Amino acid sequence: MSIHLCNAMTVDVEEHFQVQAFAGCINRNEWDGFDSRVEANVDRILEQFANAGVRATFFTLGWIAERHKTMVRQIVAAGHELASHGYDHTRADSQDPGAFRVDVGRSRRLLEDIGGVPVRGYRAATFSMNACNQWAFGVLEEEGYAYSSSVNPISHDLYGMPNASRVPYRPDGKLCEIPMTTVRALGRNFPCSGGGYFRLLPYAAFRFGLSSVNQRGQAGVFYFHPWEVDPEQPRIANCGWKSHFRHYNNLSRTAHRLDSLLRDFAWDRMDHVFADWIDSSSRGLGNAA
Repeated sequence: MSIHLCNAMTVDVEEHFQVQAFAGCINRNEWDGFDSRVEANVDRILEQFANAGVRATFFTLGWIAERHKTMVRQIVAAGHELASHGYDHTRADSQDPGAFRVDVGRSRRLLEDIGGVPVRGYRAATFSMNACNQWAFGVLEEEGYAYSSSVNPISHDLYGMPNASRVPYRPDGKLCEIPMTTVRALGRNFPCSGGGYFRLLPYAAFRFGLSSVNQRGQAGVFYFHPWEVDPEQPRIANCGWKSHFRHYNNLSRTAHRLDSLLRDFAWDRMDHVFADWIDSSSRGLGNAA
């Protein structure tokens, strides 16, 4: 039985070689030497969304937007929301306030100039908003953002803030944080928002978890990356067994599972699903220059 409460579908737009799992074996200075696959993968995703009648939010790196302007405009032309993933996938918790301000301001202005639409949303690379950098929410508000979707309230070796709110909240001022979806069981939070877990867990288990969230009257947030629909992508050598498993396992299943997800649940853009929170955040919020 389909669940009719509308959930937020999101895509974190980055290349396969820019992920945190490969940060220790790929130098950022080498990025332009890799073959780009993001445009072809986003084309597949746009077609998949169009066939399902779904609009989504594309959290896009400024680095990507500079090199793929036509792709960014195609995302906007198809009716999707354009949002920021920062400039070059630098973790927010590795930046001081000054560097973070430059990063999020630069990426927002780039995306707005290229896409021709306001950019109101932000997602930190690798969900790197945690207890150590709560000041970042105030910077986002000052830089013209209305909402963030950067907190994942789970325990994980690369990210996580398990004691954070599991529903939208205002961490500082008007700006709204919309955390990733979790299921509460056995005294802890379990992930139910996509990414690698969507590829590794049985689809039936994921569907059950999201259904239970919707049945409590709560909208869910789902995310994935363009490289996750690309099983033919080149393999990165010497990345370590854990990174290899996380990145490559079950890539061939993602597109098919995504079709099932688009059919089994109702989906829309972040700014539509959470409009009550986001629009109230924006009232009186100036657009930073």
